[in-house]
Amino acid sequence: MPYEVITFGEAMIRLSPPSFRRLEQARSLDLLVGGAELNTAAGLVRLGRSAAWVSRLTQNPLGRLIANHAREIGVGTEHIVWTEEDRVGLYFLEFGAAPRASSVLYDRKGAAIAQIRPGMVNWPAVFQGGRWFHVTGITPALSTNAAEATREALQAARAARVQVSIDLNYRAKLWSQSDAGRWMSEFMQLCDVLITTEEDAERVLGITGQDFEDVARKLLQKFPLQIVAVTIRENPLVWKNSWTGIACRGAEVLRTRIYEVEIVDRLGAGDSFAAGLIHGLLDGDLQKGLDYGVAVSAIKHSIPGDFAWVTRDEVEAILKGGGLRISR
Repeated sequence: MPYEVITFGEAMIRLSPPSFRRLEQARSLDLLVGGAELNTAAGLVRLGRSAAWVSRLTQNPLGRLIANHAREIGVGTEHIVWTEEDRVGLYFLEFGAAPRASSVLYDRKGAAIAQIRPGMVNWPAVFQGGRWFHVTGITPALSTNAAEATREALQAARAARVQVSIDLNYRAKLWSQSDAGRWMSEFMQLCDVLITTEEDAERVLGITGQDFEDVARKLLQKFPLQIVAVTIRENPLVWKNSWTGIACRGAEVLRTRIYEVEIVDRLGAGDSFAAGLIHGLLDGDLQKGLDYGVAVSAIKHSIPGDFAWVTRDEVEAILKGGGLRISR
């Protein structure tokens, strides 16, 4: 079946010690699944869109576990490339509390997705009937092969006249700023909507400015982008942040509500912002996309795991100013 949105990237097994324990103290680990592009696809499905996730997974119980989690939330998995070789990546998440920050330890070397190459995915078939393609800077960071496969996907999306969004999502543990800048600058030529933070714009694309709006304007001037969205987080405490975003299109600057979020789990928040933004843009409404993006991701902070298990009704309720009374 055709899907409105297609995403492309890695997903991993997430393992976390319970009750704020350090890994060195752990006697058990809570298991979940997450990965930037899969998280975005999951958020879109929860908002009523159809979405498929493209990746390369090992044909073993861990690979099937990841695919099962994707299908459970409603994400299409028909275009996954399966292999009997390689492995599934893992990451270990320690939850912190002030003054100790939360931390992540990756065990992803040799993961199947890092060995994906051009020609493995039939992109014209994937994009048939599709409207939107989303990828992040994590996917090309995994290996040169994965970067070349990302280029192939972006070129195929262009050929299929599918709108493209990219989240810079810089990961210093995966590649250098110079490598990231070289690849992502090339990909900006094939991108319609860029999602970033002020920090990633500087580290990856060398763009600095007086404020968030200035950074967005400079990105629009440097690259052939239609829209730049910037997420904005202020961290007074490990478990309490303020969260919002802006979007720029031409000379237009859009803003939305600032949320004070109590954090249960912040992983996947930026990915759920992307889901809400794309949801609005599929309706041709940038303000709706910004409002939904920030609202969905604000709610995501309160939900354990990487997926935004939200409903459209509750998103619309907080957009209307819904309070904290118990829902009965």
